[in-house]
Amino acid sequence: MIKQFDRSDRRILKFPAVNPCQGVSPATLLVSLTILSRNILNFQSTCFATQKRNCRETIRQISILHIFFEEICAGELVLSDSVALSFSELHLTLQKIRFLLEDCTREGARLWMLTKCEFLATQFRILIRAVSTALDVLPLSLIDVQDEVKEMVELVRRQSRKGKFELHPDDVSAKKLVLSILDQFEKTIEPDSSDVKRVLDYLGIRSWRECNMEIKFLEEEIAFECSACQGREVPFLSSLVGFLSYCRGVIFETMDNRNLDESQADFRSNMEVFTCLNTEDFRCPISLEPMLDPVIVSTGQTYDRSSIQKWLKGGNLLCPNTGEKLINTDLVPNLILRKLIRNFCAYNGVSLGRLGKQSSDITQTTVPKSPVASESMKFLSMFLTTRLAFGTSEQRNKAAYEIRLLAKSNIFNRSCLINAGAVPPLLNLLCSTGSCTQENAMAALLKLSKYGSGKRLIVECRGLTSILAVLKHGLTWEARQSAAATIFYLTSVKEYRKLIGETPEAIRGLVDLMKEGTPCGKKNAVVAIFGLLLLPKNHHRVLEAGAVPLLIDILASSEKVELLSDTLAVVSFLAENVEGAFAILNSKSLHLITGILQSSTSQSVKEYCVSTLLALCINGGVEVVALLAKDQSLMASLFSLLTEGTSNAGKKSRALIKVLHSFHETSSSRWIISSAVPCDLAIHDR
Repeated sequence: MIKQFDRSDRRILKFPAVNPCQGVSPATLLVSLTILSRNILNFQSTCFATQKRNCRETIRQISILHIFFEEICAGELVLSDSVALSFSELHLTLQKIRFLLEDCTREGARLWMLTKCEFLATQFRILIRAVSTALDVLPLSLIDVQDEVKEMVELVRRQSRKGKFELHPDDVSAKKLVLSILDQFEKTIEPDSSDVKRVLDYLGIRSWRECNMEIKFLEEEIAFECSACQGREVPFLSSLVGFLSYCRGVIFETMDNRNLDESQADFRSNMEVFTCLNTEDFRCPISLEPMLDPVIVSTGQTYDRSSIQKWLKGGNLLCPNTGEKLINTDLVPNLILRKLIRNFCAYNGVSLGRLGKQSSDITQTTVPKSPVASESMKFLSMFLTTRLAFGTSEQRNKAAYEIRLLAKSNIFNRSCLINAGAVPPLLNLLCSTGSCTQENAMAALLKLSKYGSGKRLIVECRGLTSILAVLKHGLTWEARQSAAATIFYLTSVKEYRKLIGETPEAIRGLVDLMKEGTPCGKKNAVVAIFGLLLLPKNHHRVLEAGAVPLLIDILASSEKVELLSDTLAVVSFLAENVEGAFAILNSKSLHLITGILQSSTSQSVKEYCVSTLLALCINGGVEVVALLAKDQSLMASLFSLLTEGTSNAGKKSRALIKVLHSFHETSSSRWIISSAVPCDLAIHDR
């Protein structure tokens, strides 16, 4: 049997070739060699951005060996052990050659391959020498094939030993030009556009889409470097990202409508997909942490590779989830889930490297990872801001989209764009009659509002009025939900909570979005209302706008854990004053909240349920306690939180249990709930 040599989960420039299994029959080995060499020949029609000569010469020599393998297969010859030994070595080498050719043609890796041109040339030289060594010990005289074929194999053996496989002069020149451009950026000199275009033309990067793919590939490499705690390549990789980001924004000024529409469609489809996901499924059942490298065991269960490997090394041969005995210890990559997790992280601005370290924040992006990345971003920010202010309608739309991308997951980028003056012209675009332009401008402002000075500039430039106009009458749902999210970030400033709360259109607009919006829009509206409730004066305004019935409708209809948790947080907040408690009780939601408490598996959802029930008991009176006391299953859920929940959940559960016990024990009709509950328990502990 031949071990698998098709490693779709392989890191680039890593060649995890495996020797054929011991005892494999020569016939099986020969068939596998024929298939493998044919796969290498499939690269004949591929366009190589770099290493053209080395790739072509390697494929030419393997093509001769392919004829040789097919000739033997046609003759159905019996092969000796010495022939099988040589074929085994060839099999190992051809695997690595295939991996190398895959890397040289990998979409999005052209610039990275150019910077690694010396290493690649060395690998070609080493692998072709390995082919020569394997052919040296091949007893051709024992193989009954035509003499012409034997002569061809002998020719390959001689040429593979003498082949130079050196760097192509054009690759050397192109790499020098790239390094020169990076050096200019580092010296705060904007490079000549003709030099930049020469590099892009040489690599065949001729569109915005191709440039964006290069950036995504390099960002993924940075994430892997960080997750592996290496980081040696991170500064240089970051410099290349800065260079390509500059190219994407400045060189590829025009972006055809099809590509822009496709990119925005990706945003929307991702938004729809990710709002339907339960991110708890991303956690490893063993470590309970997000899975960086999910793999499937023989029972069909998925675990993070590092966790299940530790489990197996400890001598455990049972599936941790099912308890079934593992038929074998093979770990099959769960490629679909891994891609889903990576796309989710990319969409939400979460670094895979940080994910592996159990953190999803982006604080490490406050400082650029290289001087080149810093200076190129400053040049790009000035260019995009100028386009926003003075460009054509198409250029403004494209500039807003670039800012939306750049500010999504990088704090330093946000600061550069804000310092370059991007906020005022973006606010002006909110009144655009073009839906794409308004959507991109609003999304860009959302990202910039996460930065302290971004919030201040939005308010100082009187942008709140424009944002509220988009919230109420935005041309797309995406624009409206971005407006709601922007309001949430603005509420992190105490003075702005008062300003927004006193603006009649604000809370009304959020309530309307809760009623009409998409799941993502409803979530953004809910968290924005939560931010406003941090100012006590806004509680009455939220209740007056009719928020409670809509919040209860969301609790009754949504199965999304995150939306449930956010909605319950708002309900819990409102329940802490008498007016809010009676509004919740009048919506007849008590049974709904206890049902969620008993059925949910989310700790945060359970905690907010208990907090709400306790507040309703305190502010609703003995009638509420009497209703809860009739639910015999409620007590079991409360006791489980004492041991399984957070300290705050335990505190709330303990207080509610005490209230229910007091109700059962007292026979006095003058039972006063406040005597059973310390006053400080009515304070919302966050």
